[in-house]
Amino acid sequence: MDKSWMHSDRRSKAYEFGVEAFLNFAVENLLTTTHIRCPCVKCVNLKLFGVGIIRDHVYFNGIDQSYKNWTFHGEPWEATTNASRNVEEDDGHSRYSFVSEEIDMDDNDFGDFSSDPYEFANVIGDGDQPMYPGCRKYTKLSALVKLNNLKAKHGMSDVCFTELLILQGDLLPEGNTIPTSMYEAKKTLCALGLSYEKMHACPNDCILYRKEYEDSTNCPTCGILRWKEGKDSILKEGVPAKVVWYFPPIPRFKRMFQSHETAKSLT
Repeated sequence: MDKSWMHSDRRSKAYEFGVEAFLNFAVENLLTTTHIRCPCVKCVNLKLFGVGIIRDHVYFNGIDQSYKNWTFHGEPWEATTNASRNVEEDDGHSRYSFVSEEIDMDDNDFGDFSSDPYEFANVIGDGDQPMYPGCRKYTKLSALVKLNNLKAKHGMSDVCFTELLILQGDLLPEGNTIPTSMYEAKKTLCALGLSYEKMHACPNDCILYRKEYEDSTNCPTCGILRWKEGKDSILKEGVPAKVVWYFPPIPRFKRMFQSHETAKSLT
């Protein structure tokens, strides 16, 4: 599919036709017109809107030009094919053990990149790239981990973080590997995380709203409402009163079996 329109003037016909082609592509593949991720430079695929709002955003804010593979809108993911399929070990410990200690990802916006046990090793290939030519202290991956933790520590907004990345790229020497958008940074960082599921639950821990209770609005045991009440006692329908996180074990076993030393212990 032609994506050259993403770099065109927003007032041009090429951009107009491109936006419509993109929205039609998304609707055809996602089979919805109300819950689509917005790829504008402010939302960077982190927010869901209807087609009309997305059209306005893409015109007013511009589309995120780093979003080259429309994976959130039905385009197949293009996995890296030339990266190493083995995470190297040093004295029984992964070279990238610092990642699990420092990274603090709090969402699952990019799905589970670890469903393929080799995908993790492919993404880790970024760890071998210096932050800029000649840099010995930081790699692209370690720099992103540090910056992301700074974002989480100080409550930085996604827009602010994107602008920080752009400034950082301008300040560093030419050839630096710092991404230029929040989307590009999270695409790398989320691949390091593992999948989880969020489930609505009764505030009194009676049930999980799944299977036969998936569409229920009250707990069948204690009768408490599923939805949260605001300070004005107005019910916020769609906002659960309690959410629990479920961490599937299988992806974690796959990750642990990638280490030769850990695999021996597991066996």
